[in-house]
Amino acid sequence: MTDSWKSPNVESYTADKVLVVGMTQDTVARLKFEQHVKNELELRGINAIMSIEIFDPSLRTEKMTKEELKEFEKKLTDDGFDTVLFSKVIGVEDKIAYKESYYKLQKTNRRFKDDYLKYQDIYYNPEYYNEYKVYHAETSLYCICPTKDSELIWKGYIDIINPESIQETVYDYVNLMLLVLEDEKLINQKLLDEEITKSKTIN
Repeated sequence: MTDSWKSPNVESYTADKVLVVGMTQDTVARLKFEQHVKNELELRGINAIMSIEIFDPSLRTEKMTKEELKEFEKKLTDDGFDTVLFSKVIGVEDKIAYKESYYKLQKTNRRFKDDYLKYQDIYYNPEYYNEYKVYHAETSLYCICPTKDSELIWKGYIDIINPESIQETVYDYVNLMLLVLEDEKLINQKLLDEEITKSKTIN
């Protein structure tokens, strides 16, 4: 996690019913993300619903307006939701990593011919450097209340480096995010099996 912020007005937080929102055009990634978060929250005794079960932006021809979102938030509170966990990718960055051996030689080349001799691999050696992408992801935890506007409780930033497997990327991202939320006392720790059974019986 590259950075995070927690409301100074909140020491700890208890969520009862959470809407899990993963904003991406990749439906498979969205489903895997929301499902994994839902499963993990339920293991902590929290009722969680995937946004893909409630609304699908891909079925709309136009963006939601501010008034529509206000009505949607009201409907959520009417349906018993008190929390929204909202994740999205906010930027993508192309990176280049040079081989360590070349990087170390950078400060030792005192003559042009030596410098050029070492670095001409830029033209001839495809292994001279490695190109990769870094996805900057952001997750926000909101408390939604019927008596006031939604309140930002926590926000965290995670860099996803050159993802190759959706399954592994989602697993690592969600686990890191929830670990930080646990440390910040914003979600419960995982329940034991008998506690999970009891929680489901009560709900």
